[in-house]
Amino acid sequence: MQDDTELKHDYTGLTPDLVLAAIESAGFETSGRLLALNSYENRVYRCELEEGGAVVAKFYRPDRWSNAAIAEEHAFALELLAQEIPVVAPLVFDGETLLQYGGYRFSLYPLRGGRWPDLETREDLNWMGRFIARIHNVGRSKLFEHRQQIEIKRMGEEPAAWLQQQGFIPSHLQEAYSTLAVDLLAEIRAAFERCGNYNVIRLHGDCHRSNILWTDDGPHFVDLDDCCNGPAIQDLWMLLSGDRQEMTGQLCDLLEGYEEFAELDMKELNLIEALRTLRMMHYAAWLARRWDDPAFPLAFPWFNTNAYWEEHVLELREQLSRLQEPVLVV
Repeated sequence: MQDDTELKHDYTGLTPDLVLAAIESAGFETSGRLLALNSYENRVYRCELEEGGAVVAKFYRPDRWSNAAIAEEHAFALELLAQEIPVVAPLVFDGETLLQYGGYRFSLYPLRGGRWPDLETREDLNWMGRFIARIHNVGRSKLFEHRQQIEIKRMGEEPAAWLQQQGFIPSHLQEAYSTLAVDLLAEIRAAFERCGNYNVIRLHGDCHRSNILWTDDGPHFVDLDDCCNGPAIQDLWMLLSGDRQEMTGQLCDLLEGYEEFAELDMKELNLIEALRTLRMMHYAAWLARRWDDPAFPLAFPWFNTNAYWEEHVLELREQLSRLQEPVLVV
């Protein structure tokens, strides 16, 4: 692997010819047919092979993760695969999973199909609960050393401050957003205080339906790019939706499966709405930080308009009310 100083700092040079050449540098003969897959943080391609079949090539966003952080992601995926937990892990070449070509870091994966899960039945939610519990049992064996941790400062305080400092919040909403952010962060801190000390483990970290594919054999995860350290509830709350009654039922079904393999500390239920709020705040800042990437205005044309920020403030106000409600009881 070449020295990091030789790496590119944007995607300008990532042409189809370079992508194909990178895949062929790993020993594959490509047919020349590429399909860009939905991915904005990284660039991901389905590449057909001359002998049949296909591989998936993931080119990592320059300057985002260190080599050590990516290595931990790959090692976690391979640990899970070794325990027969259905995740799509990177292919290994002479002991290496992180490859480099033309100034870009990339990894290759086997192509796995499936559909997004509905998660509308008790059986499906039980299945997901068992799946996540098995991941957490592996995650409890040690912590990441080079990856991020779920924390209020990184996901709430810094994004809110950055959006205001960089002038993304429209002038007519600046006071409303500023005071709302203060109130939200106070409620989030209170939720973490009610929870108290919790067991920090390795997590998937971004456990929503778009990262899950379902087949007749059950679910499998296709992306561990945001794996991190944090509380177990982080990998469960994103599968909850609807009103309070609906979420309570979904949570009960998830935990019924989860607790076949692991035990969830119920005090972590205090964190559900706090974590949801942090994700909302972090997501808005993530879009803003990536706005100079040409792919983002094309993919998110509704972002950074007055209408978007007005809706964002409204959603955060609704979230403030949720933070003040009693915790879900199962």
